[in-house]
Amino acid sequence: MLLIPAIDLKDGQCVRLKQGEMDDATVFSEDPGAMARHWLDAGARRLHLVDLNGAFAGKPKNGAAIRAITDVVGDGIPVQLGGGIRDLDTIEHYLDNGISYVIIGTAAVKNPGFLHDACSAFPGHIIVGLDAKDGKVAVDGWSKLTGHDVVDLAKKFEDYGVESVIYTDIGRDGMLSGVNIEATVRLARALRIPVIASGGITDLRDIDALCAVEDEGIMGAITGRAIYEGTLDFAAAQARADELNGVTE
Repeated sequence: MLLIPAIDLKDGQCVRLKQGEMDDATVFSEDPGAMARHWLDAGARRLHLVDLNGAFAGKPKNGAAIRAITDVVGDGIPVQLGGGIRDLDTIEHYLDNGISYVIIGTAAVKNPGFLHDACSAFPGHIIVGLDAKDGKVAVDGWSKLTGHDVVDLAKKFEDYGVESVIYTDIGRDGMLSGVNIEATVRLARALRIPVIASGGITDLRDIDALCAVEDEGIMGAITGRAIYEGTLDFAAAQARADELNGVTE
């Protein structure tokens, strides 16, 4: 079970949002590169970046902060990035500049042809992010619920060739209310590709619960507010996950 620290970028700063609300942001650091170094030193094996301004604008907005992070990480660990990615040129730019995986969310739902083209052009580097509430997919920064069933859509995108699916329960994200294990497992069981859980991780109990269902196809979990506010010690959590799954250095 891979635990993936989230670095959400807004106006060049590291923040966390509650329920995806841009006006409800808590700033945790004004130095994205130093934050990346902190998680590297804590033993992170992958980082999850979100260009929040980009997600709302529909085009990249935090280039300097992203470069600061990739400069620190180098070839050390993979970095996955989402937010405002709407064309193949943007994907190519990111992959050429230190990003390992590009996450396509709203654009995948609104323009499936773009996702299909991205998977064809950059095989193995495209992750789809599906945000859902009560089983229905949300778009546009979670502001709009669609009629799409998350499992049906994920299976369609799996056929396109996406590398994995990030599943976020938007009713729980940033709320420290626990992971929606049942919904995450339901999705993972329906797919052949891995699922990365996101939303609601609070403490070691959530790590235990995720590790118990890892064999269903859940390869990792993104954690944000919990590791910034201290309800979860990242290094201890990754060590716990490794222990539970028999991973040895």
